[in-house]
Amino acid sequence: MAMPVVDFLYEFASTYSYPAAMRIEAVAEAAGVAVRWRPFLLGPIFAEAGWTTSPFNLIPAKGRNMWRDLERTTAAMGLPFRRPDPFPQNSLLAARIATALPDDGRRAAFSKEVYRAEFGEGLAISDPEVLGAILKRLGIEPAPLIVAAGSDQVKQVLRATTDDAKAKGLFGAPSIVTADGELFWGNDRVEQAVAWATKPT
Repeated sequence: MAMPVVDFLYEFASTYSYPAAMRIEAVAEAAGVAVRWRPFLLGPIFAEAGWTTSPFNLIPAKGRNMWRDLERTTAAMGLPFRRPDPFPQNSLLAARIATALPDDGRRAAFSKEVYRAEFGEGLAISDPEVLGAILKRLGIEPAPLIVAAGSDQVKQVLRATTDDAKAKGLFGAPSIVTADGELFWGNDRVEQAVAWATKPT
């Protein structure tokens, strides 16, 4: 019998994608579920809603609560936290590099390190040097990946993933989609999504 699979759709500028990315594999592995790491861009989805920035910026009270909640969440998980400035970060290059990496563990490893740099150290993930240093730490030569990230093929794949996210009804990140199309949104829905994926059909 094939192992159940969930799609983990994440945006590097997304605050709650940080803790979700750091724990989804352990939760899924314990339940016998595989995870497909699928970076996408929220910008086009927000633009369709008429937003030019994060809703956490558009509604200040919501933003203040989110940052405090993220402090509590990361502290409880033992994760470093430092608020990036500006927020949201420009995530395009990071998303393209993640897309260019194979989803064989290397994409997940890179993605987690990008989140740690952004929300753990407050670094600018739009900076090729920051991303290059992450790749080097993972034993991946940066130059070919950064070139590949600018290729038409990678751009098209990332665009297709974003279009697919819109088609699935995604409106935020992180989002987890099960094989039957059920959509779960948020770091606090990781367990529920994984449990759903293992339900008898």
